[in-house]
Amino acid sequence: MGKLWLVALLLMVVACGETTPGPSGSSAQPSRPVSGHPSSGGSAEPGATPSQATPVGNTIDPHKTKWLSAEPTDGGKALLLTWWSGVEPCTALDRVDVSESADQVTVTIWEGKDRRHPDAVCIAIAIKKQTKVNLSTPLGNRKVIDGAKH
Repeated sequence: MGKLWLVALLLMVVACGETTPGPSGSSAQPSRPVSGHPSSGGSAEPGATPSQATPVGNTIDPHKTKWLSAEPTDGGKALLLTWWSGVEPCTALDRVDVSESADQVTVTIWEGKDRRHPDAVCIAIAIKKQTKVNLSTPLGNRKVIDGAKH
């Protein structure tokens, strides 16, 4: 019985810990990454590609999550956000709020537990994730602010 439990636990860890790398997201325009947390950058595995996250919406207990960087892409018409997160479905991207003004863009990442899997059990490891958000007008010289810091 003890070995069966251990095998089941190992299978659960492997299944929950799997990530799918996202596209590398190259851009022809010069990049100007904005760092939200300079001391927390990097990856647990050097050169690891962040997992691509897609908003699922309507998560359980959504909360603001600080991002690491917001890199302009698509000629400044979008931002590529990178942040540390937990394993899905326990920590899923709910939505990204973007508020634009003439001099700044405030970007807030919201995460929560995926409502489609309310009883999921996940391992507690950090996963670097990325998502792209479009801007209504190109970034230009506007400052990018992390909405989770306020």
